[in-house]
Amino acid sequence: MGLLSSLVFPALGFSDLLVFVAPLWIAVAAGVLVGWFWRPKWAYLDTKPFLSDSSPKFFKLPTSILKTSSHSLSSPQADEKEKSGFVTDDDFRHLWKLVEVKDGGPAWIQMMDRSTPTFSYQAWRRDPENGPPQYRSRTVFEDATPEMVRDFFWDDEFRSKWDDMLLYSSTLERCKSTGTMVVQWVRKFPFFCSDREYIIGRRIWDAGRVFYCVTKGVQYPSVPRQNKPRRVDLYYSSWCIRAVESKRGDGEMTSCEVLLFHHEDMGIPWEIAKLGVRQGMWGAVKKIEPGLRAYQRAKAAGAGLSPSAIMAHINTKVSAEEFMNERDSIAEITGEKPTGKNIPKILVVGGAIALACTLDKGLLTKAVIFGVARRFARMGKRM
Repeated sequence: MGLLSSLVFPALGFSDLLVFVAPLWIAVAAGVLVGWFWRPKWAYLDTKPFLSDSSPKFFKLPTSILKTSSHSLSSPQADEKEKSGFVTDDDFRHLWKLVEVKDGGPAWIQMMDRSTPTFSYQAWRRDPENGPPQYRSRTVFEDATPEMVRDFFWDDEFRSKWDDMLLYSSTLERCKSTGTMVVQWVRKFPFFCSDREYIIGRRIWDAGRVFYCVTKGVQYPSVPRQNKPRRVDLYYSSWCIRAVESKRGDGEMTSCEVLLFHHEDMGIPWEIAKLGVRQGMWGAVKKIEPGLRAYQRAKAAGAGLSPSAIMAHINTKVSAEEFMNERDSIAEITGEKPTGKNIPKILVVGGAIALACTLDKGLLTKAVIFGVARRFARMGKRM
């Protein structure tokens, strides 16, 4: 019990507590019984699925949440990948919210705005209450298609030609149905730090030539940890790639915009990491554009796709707006709104209000009753 409780409860005698606690328990018991018998038919659990170790069937959900051309999300292969927890539809949903500035996080503070004749770059930072600094950037490449930029960022074999921090890369696992990959990277850090290892899960959603590319750190026990390089567990780096109008002002959608959202815990004090990012950001960004132009020239000369770039062509086709609307409607059905088992919670709170208004024990007693009611409400939420 906290300090607030120790100050409140000694002011009340045992008989006072008994007067309002006993009726409250009666109200709670009545609320649970009424809530149980008032449940709609669809809320009853089927006990057979539990006996067979399969998921209980509360109700039937829509099966066309995502429209894919190469596979169905209900296929065994896709289900297996979704269950693996590498990169799922929730990750797409989160990235979409970041792009649309609907994630509910702190405001972004601009920290850089640079440009050259062939590309422009803007960067923002925000500091969440818990976790490392988060970065958002907007890069626009002139005369580049979303497909080319998508392949460029996914191509680990070509990345080593322009990203001098990448020391090693390997594909640990791939799914030819969803395009999900698990890759291992080792990145070079300054001489006063050991190199860093990343186990990254990644996958691409295609919303009509708008590519949502998710990459994040994942757990992969089959690759044991080592003292060096040091593994980075918290890692998130995802892009939205889409065509935009050229800055030439001709009305042609010949430029490509990349919105990047990135954060990671490298094991370096966050304030020092922020200083290093600010000092080295433009120097690192300037290397990306020459790398993309070299990639364009190589493809124009007939160079084939690397294995990792081939995986960039396996996307989950999705209508982003329809997907978000369907997910919201499903959330209402599945209990994020007060339904089914939340009825006892409503009755408990209502009973507490009636009890507080009936008992003439003063403001302190009412505060205790409401506190107990909130505790039961939280307990009901976890049931």
